Amino acid sequence: MKRLVIVLAAAVPLAAALYVPAASAAAENSTARYSCSAPVLHAPAGTRVEGVTAVAHAAGTVDVPAVFPLGENHVPDVPAFCDITVTLTHPGQGDHAKVRVWLPAQKWNGRLQTVGGSAYAAGDYGTALAGAVKSGYAAATTDAGVSSYIDTGWALKADGQVDTALLQNFASRSEHEAAVLAKQVIAGHYDRAASYSYFNGCSTGGRQGYAEAQKYPDDYDGILANAPAVNWDEFEVATLWPQVVMNEEKTYPTGCEFKAFTDAAVQACDAQDGAKDGLLADPGACGYDPRRLIGTTVECDGRQLTITAADAEVVRRIWDGPRTPSGQKLWAGVPVGADLGALAGTAVDAGGQRVGTPFPVPAGWVSSWVQKQPVPNVPAITYDRFAELFKQSRAEYDKIIGTDDPDLSGFRKAGGKLLTWHGTADQYIPAEGTVQYRQQVERRMGGAQKVDDFYRLFLAPGGIHCGVAGTDDLAALTAWVEHGKAPRTLAATVTNAAGQAVSRNLCPYPSVARYQGYGDATDAAGFRCAPAGRH
Repeated sequence: MKRLVIVLAAAVPLAAALYVPAASAAAENSTARYSCSAPVLHAPAGTRVEGVTAVAHAAGTVDVPAVFPLGENHVPDVPAFCDITVTLTHPGQGDHAKVRVWLPAQKWNGRLQTVGGSAYAAGDYGTALAGAVKSGYAAATTDAGVSSYIDTGWALKADGQVDTALLQNFASRSEHEAAVLAKQVIAGHYDRAASYSYFNGCSTGGRQGYAEAQKYPDDYDGILANAPAVNWDEFEVATLWPQVVMNEEKTYPTGCEFKAFTDAAVQACDAQDGAKDGLLADPGACGYDPRRLIGTTVECDGRQLTITAADAEVVRRIWDGPRTPSGQKLWAGVPVGADLGALAGTAVDAGGQRVGTPFPVPAGWVSSWVQKQPVPNVPAITYDRFAELFKQSRAEYDKIIGTDDPDLSGFRKAGGKLLTWHGTADQYIPAEGTVQYRQQVERRMGGAQKVDDFYRLFLAPGGIHCGVAGTDDLAALTAWVEHGKAPRTLAATVTNAAGQAVSRNLCPYPSVARYQGYGDATDAAGFRCAPAGRH
């Protein structure tokens, strides 16, 4: 659910052509010509290739068309490449999934990079593919036979039953097929296999990376899986909790009021890591009581609003996270310091009343897959009903799309490396779920040190969903895979509560960055990695 900052590639006609190198490439090798033709491919067992097309693209700008809710995008200075599109089906299941492979005409770096998707888009629509080609990679992605970022029209068949074939594609099957076929395409096109293969994704893409490590450990040498949407069957229901709370409490704070609570909490707990830098390194350790804000005023769009006890109760429940009516904890809440309005969105309706505006990803999951109804009716979900839906989702879908199997022994045996960062202020997917998964892997596979040999997690203080800049994470992963240099830190830049850019060297879990008491608190130079809890 990558904050819906996402992108689709237009369908292309069948074609075969030869590359004519761009002027700069021709100067280096004036005799080079590149075949761009449809290869003969062999699909994995149970899968059939329906068609293969090939289109040669000259160097220039890649135009990525609009895919709701995003507008079009244009990626400049992309070198010439061959675009291979493979259409697959699973006989008897009525699905049609596409795998796209973009092959640089010049200066291929010998590597495959498969890119993941966002929200309900299984893959990339052109932007990430173009970026990978610009970096010299052969790039691949799949649409899994589904469409758009928030369109869940593919969930149910005409008879109202869940389309399990498409859900299996989206969950993991199509990613594996993309890996298998992309390697075949590369070997046929370049007359040699890729030296290394990588997967790169965030959010839904992060979950896909974990699915690959768990189910198909031989597909990739390295997996970069950030802010991963693991525990999908649980957290997707859990992220509807803020809307349920507002509806049940009949209180809908404005964005300004939500921000006032967040700012107050950050100010109260900011120094827990030793530095007043506008970031919460450990939101779970912040015990700020939202009732402290009752009676204060907030200016919002020229109006003075007074924080009420009902407002504070809504925020308390959202931070605390979903529980059963008897008080049993179900999942993590929105982290303290994260944008509450992302999941607790509100708007004024035609009658002048403030109402909730659910984030479409969890609303779509609960309505289509759990309730089996195409149109969401979130206001009808009571606390009691929410607990039932949470339990139902886990029972029906954990094995299909939970992506939380802690047994990574196959991936470790294959020599794979798994690298993840996750922001502590992630407004859509709480980092707590990723931490819990890492802890489960440690218990299953012999402790933290043994797991660190192949799987490292870095938490980014104040980092929002898929919004941690400057990590150079793919370079860190390739150095680990190809040279055995495991990342000890990841350089990163996040934005603090005051809107300032803050640099940090992210520390491998479970260590955390501690301020050393000198220098600018927004500069990574003043921090060192230390065991959690030690100042």
